[in-house]
Amino acid sequence: MNLFDIQQNEFVSRHIGPNESETNQMLDTIGVPSLEALVDKTVPGNIRMQQPLAIPASMSESDYLRHLKEVSLKNKVFRNYIGQGYYDTITPSVILRNIFENPGWYTQYTPYQAEISQGRLESLLNFQTMVSDLTGLPIANASLLDEATAAAEAMTMFFNALNRDHDHLTRPKFFVDNNVFPQTKDVVLTRATPLDIEVVYGDYKTAQPDATYFGALLQYPNDMGAVEDYRAFIEKVHAAGAYVAMATDLLALTLLTPPGELGADAALGSAQRFGVPLGFGGPHAAFFAVKDDFKRAIPGRIIGVSIDAQGNRALRMALQTREQHIKREKATSNICTAQALLANMAAMYAVFHGPQGLERIATRVALLANTIAEKLQAKGITVQHKQFFDTLVVKAPAETIRPKAEQAGINFRYFGADTIGIALDETTTIQDVNDILQLFDAGQVTAKTITAKAAAIPASLARTSPYLLHPVFNTHHSETEMMRYIKMLENKDLSLNTSMISLGSCTMKLNAATEMIPLSWAHWSKIHPFAPKDQTGGYKQITDELSEYLCQITGFDACSLQPNSGAQGEYAGLLVIRAYHESRNEGHRNIMLIPISAHGTNPASAVMAGFKVVVVKALENGYIDVDDLKAKAQAHANDLAGIMITYPSTYGVYEESVKDICSTIHEYGGQVYMDGANMNAQVGLTAPGLIGADVCHLNLHKTFAIPHGGGGPGMGPICVGEHLAAFLPGHVSLNKGTAQAVSAAPYGSASILLISYAYIRLLGTAGVKQASEYAILNANYMKARLEKAYDILYNGKNGTCAHEFIVDLRPFKTSAGIEAEDVAKRLMDYGFHAPTLSFPVAGTIMIEPTESEDKAELDRFCDAMLAIREEIRAVEEGKADKQNNILKNAPHTQFVITADEWSFAYSRQQAAYPLEYVKANKFWPSISRVNNTYGDRNLICTCEPVSAYAEAEA
Repeated sequence: MNLFDIQQNEFVSRHIGPNESETNQMLDTIGVPSLEALVDKTVPGNIRMQQPLAIPASMSESDYLRHLKEVSLKNKVFRNYIGQGYYDTITPSVILRNIFENPGWYTQYTPYQAEISQGRLESLLNFQTMVSDLTGLPIANASLLDEATAAAEAMTMFFNALNRDHDHLTRPKFFVDNNVFPQTKDVVLTRATPLDIEVVYGDYKTAQPDATYFGALLQYPNDMGAVEDYRAFIEKVHAAGAYVAMATDLLALTLLTPPGELGADAALGSAQRFGVPLGFGGPHAAFFAVKDDFKRAIPGRIIGVSIDAQGNRALRMALQTREQHIKREKATSNICTAQALLANMAAMYAVFHGPQGLERIATRVALLANTIAEKLQAKGITVQHKQFFDTLVVKAPAETIRPKAEQAGINFRYFGADTIGIALDETTTIQDVNDILQLFDAGQVTAKTITAKAAAIPASLARTSPYLLHPVFNTHHSETEMMRYIKMLENKDLSLNTSMISLGSCTMKLNAATEMIPLSWAHWSKIHPFAPKDQTGGYKQITDELSEYLCQITGFDACSLQPNSGAQGEYAGLLVIRAYHESRNEGHRNIMLIPISAHGTNPASAVMAGFKVVVVKALENGYIDVDDLKAKAQAHANDLAGIMITYPSTYGVYEESVKDICSTIHEYGGQVYMDGANMNAQVGLTAPGLIGADVCHLNLHKTFAIPHGGGGPGMGPICVGEHLAAFLPGHVSLNKGTAQAVSAAPYGSASILLISYAYIRLLGTAGVKQASEYAILNANYMKARLEKAYDILYNGKNGTCAHEFIVDLRPFKTSAGIEAEDVAKRLMDYGFHAPTLSFPVAGTIMIEPTESEDKAELDRFCDAMLAIREEIRAVEEGKADKQNNILKNAPHTQFVITADEWSFAYSRQQAAYPLEYVKANKFWPSISRVNNTYGDRNLICTCEPVSAYAEAEA
């Protein structure tokens, strides 16, 4: 390779951890002569890809950034007054730099290990408090995927509350007001159809809900911008024994009576306009709040307050028994992720501005909107509604206005030939208002004339209740204070910039800075998802090329980038299978086979998509029991819709029988759905299409380098065979595809697709294959180092694992009273996040190092595990007490280590600095082991009064 080729391939060695010398040492430890030999030993020959992937060669980082800048200029940054749930916003620079662009915030994992997640848990608690205060409802979750999904979740929550027997529905109807956002109606209908929910559209003013309805959905302010008083309608719905959800706007709620005070049972919407860039549709955090009656049914995650082993205040994810990982096909939602990073940005926006700051922003927007309305009316132009917040709809000829507006770089919303929507936002200035007025030849205004006016909000709906009274929203208003607050929280959390996070099934690999940088560029971040096509050429090029690369990688023919999480991808893929069967007059096919080892979202998604789940057994070695599968496929031959499989399996092995499994399903008329969670062990080596699958989803936040962001964002696009292409999700804004939408925006969280595009372009055809090979190498090296000290569950037929492996900790419960959780907590003292705990097998840990970790980091983790094994041995041999030992007391906080009293039999040094490397870079857990039971019994999921903090410190 010459010097110039080396430059073009520079990113490969920056992404992949081990260098050539380390690679050779690792191969020696495993006992194989070469990387090729290891891959040949691991991946079955009958599924191997025989030719290189047809994707471009690798690029240097500087060439890539130059290329992407050129592509970005095909997007035109207009001033957007389209609205429809998406608004331009000003991201405070202190939040942009210290959260959005900071790996200490965007590389965190979901906060399942609360002791090393207290920072983002506090920020998410702030988010819940903000939502609860503004909506006037007591319980809020830590965010959902987008506003349309949140509306669908409200519908299914109400549906399940009033229809216990899904085979005999007593209340099948759901009312949706005509003036709900079109994309929300689209997703609600998609989600309603498989559950036999009858969606009834109408005007809330004349609707007559009766006992056949279970709920209703309203928009406040509505799709046309009008602020309506829904109190009488809500009373009607309640009188019929049904529930009401209100889709609403957090900024508007600083001035409007909140949904909780109007009687709504749930409120939902998007927190996007609280400082989160448009990004052509996402990622954005949806919010969701409910009355107390629904606290155990609310979808998504809830952050709750508990105590730790020292009795100190501790935060953690509450009521986890509701999650689909535990409830599987009995789950009422498949939501497996939140939009934590974006929820944290929105929460920080509220912290930074405070209640007065938010009210000032809202008032400015409302005054400007009313000023435009008055000037247009004075010109003789009809404004459709008298009462509105930020959006007015006017009667004017689009054919006259639109060309002038676009010439001026302005986007309005056009409802038809003579109706125009104008939605203002935080970024709108007096000059912008004058530019709008000029298009209608309606005069000009000044700051003086505007402030003399009032907002167009009816007195009966003006907000009187206070909000955001907690000190956190009234303290950090200078940039210095804000910067330090964000840093204080960041310091409590272990992220990828601290150490390896070796989570099996979750793939916490490098999220390279070059992949991330363009997300802040205006030509990507300021594009509205419903902007005209001639303004979005850059996004079209990226989505077209990325779709083609993903089709090449999966061996499929068509791709939808719309699903905005892995679970959403599962759901979309299953809807494709369902639509395919219906197109062949085989809509009765409703049986979905799912192996017992499957991810918990698989059965939950299948039930949501209208399928009945039949569980397939696993063998002792972790493989799918093919005999059981064949028997069940045959037994359900007439009704078999398909199977959901993960490959390599969730047990970390490439099952030799996978082609046989696929052909069996096809023989009985079913389709094969492949979960792409473990795609990191497939890319460039094999492919779902090659194996025999029909559809797969891809976790772009795993294999393709989108960061986990503390529990979201994610993306879950689906790729399908040619016979399924016609059934991919459609969208109301695209007017194509026979299927309905699964997400609010046509390309889901479009801006983060740039990250996966970058990953593929920077690594190139050889690099993406190498990533898979090194994922296998790193996992097998760690396995080789640990297998003498620990039992390793499930090997492939040649004794190797795929890209992850399972360490069995169950024997230590008998020998020493040590649980898997004790090992997970003790790893924190060594500076590591635990691997995946008790999934897919209770009492185990599943380790996936990824290709991005070098040998030194792998060795540090293995040294920690081997040292922990000796600590367990001390308990087994009676040298340490079974109840009061270093593992049971882990993690050890700085407060515990430095306390005047030390009552433990082991030394402070052993507790805090068990190995030499820990001394060089000590990460301190900020709380001792959290008490989950206490928190679930005493559910608190908003910021407590200040006295609670004072008591905790005392």
